[in-house]
Amino acid sequence: MFLGTHTPRLDDKGRLILPAKFRDELAGGVVITKGQERCLYVFPMPEFQRIAGQLREQPVTHKAARAYSRVFFASAHDEVPDKQGRVTIPGHLRQYAGLERELVVIGASSRVEIWDRQSWEDYLSASEDDFADIEEGVLPGGL
Repeated sequence: MFLGTHTPRLDDKGRLILPAKFRDELAGGVVITKGQERCLYVFPMPEFQRIAGQLREQPVTHKAARAYSRVFFASAHDEVPDKQGRVTIPGHLRQYAGLERELVVIGASSRVEIWDRQSWEDYLSASEDDFADIEEGVLPGGL
């Protein structure tokens, strides 16, 4: 399970050093792809394969599943982190997420998310007030 918030930097070659506490689980390979709210999702390979299997089970006639699958898979980039725990984020994904030098990397349970630092701060500001109201809909009965 991925937890926590980290603030690494993107180097001049578009590489990100993964947080140390995430490296063991991601060492076997990752898939980086477009996420919601203009962030990037980083999946360990087994989790990506599980999601891919779920998408494959959708009938080809399901329009929303087709549309989601096209973007999800077309933007995906697979890679094995190097010995220093670095991964290269391709230019098209950096552009999609608006990634500059300052990043925020968050643990989001079964995946990691990569955000431009300012975008993350803006997202938190906009969603902080709704956080308490959302709980009931997400966790019926509350915590």
